[in-house]
Amino acid sequence: MAPALMLGQILSLQAGSAVAKEAYATVGPTTLAGMRLAFSAVILGALVRPRLRGLTARQWRAAISLGLVLAAMNLAYFQAIDHLPIGVAATLELLGPLTLSVALSRRAEHLGAALLALLGVLLLAAPGASLPAAGLLLGATAALCRAAYVLLNQQVGRLFPDWTGLSLALACGACVLGPIAAVTGGRDVATHPAAWGTGLVVALLSSLIPYSLDMTLLRRIDTRAFGVLLALSPAVGAGIGFLALHEHLTPRQWGAVTLVVLAAVWSLRRRPAAASPEHDHDAHDVRARRPADDRCPVCQSPTRAETRWWTRRSRHLTSEGEVEYCVGGCGCLVVLVKGEIIKTLALTRPAPQKY
Repeated sequence: MAPALMLGQILSLQAGSAVAKEAYATVGPTTLAGMRLAFSAVILGALVRPRLRGLTARQWRAAISLGLVLAAMNLAYFQAIDHLPIGVAATLELLGPLTLSVALSRRAEHLGAALLALLGVLLLAAPGASLPAAGLLLGATAALCRAAYVLLNQQVGRLFPDWTGLSLALACGACVLGPIAAVTGGRDVATHPAAWGTGLVVALLSSLIPYSLDMTLLRRIDTRAFGVLLALSPAVGAGIGFLALHEHLTPRQWGAVTLVVLAAVWSLRRRPAAASPEHDHDAHDVRARRPADDRCPVCQSPTRAETRWWTRRSRHLTSEGEVEYCVGGCGCLVVLVKGEIIKTLALTRPAPQKY
């Protein structure tokens, strides 16, 4: 499920980048970045209709921080693809999430996959790569913002049970970047009214769809897994850049992209074999809890090896604390608040008592 969501995110984001870059002849990168956030904020706000009453200071800080990072990331990346091919810009931006993956790796195979992808990214920026310094600097800035975005998006996803947090973050980013875009490119938009339609398409493809998929993903997997899965983006970006914009990469650049993609494939192949309910702390959507003894606390049936674990199906943050909905291997349902069982539903009959 996670790879499919990530592939959808990457395809949407890179397609939006291609549409934006093709419009640079009439509308500048800053203007399109501002329109991207503004349209996204308006559309998601109309769909979500966020309720501001009752939000805590912590929720406001997280949403505003994410909004500021979104503004900086959009501006840096849209400026970067003005100087670099989309595949190269996507690879440089990936440096941020990959650095997080290296820092958060707990297994040798995780670390190896992240370092292999990191090697591919560094190959692009090494001396002799023949890339403009401005593009490299903007790509590095986008990478820093992307790393902060991953962390803050995950935090917002945990603090808000719905899409209110993302809606507020987009509104905040639009309030920061929108006026700058209006001042720098308002005349261009007035001269070319078709730019409004381009901005709407870019907002849907590059912001609304991928950011929503990101938040869905980061509620299910950790930042390490997210960063490695994101390593597929350079190959997709290079392919879309070639098909839509006729961008050609050098053999060295293709070699760097290949290293990054190989790292992602390696991670995806090794992950299922290494995962287990007892030791895998990355599978947040399938995290398990073990009963205190050898009997199910709900139906009191003896727990065998295959029924010993409770699998968490969903998790929500409420005013009462973190609420988890789990199901046991024996079929019993358990609801926990702050780790304590508050409600159960036995789906199997209790084991007969022997006297």
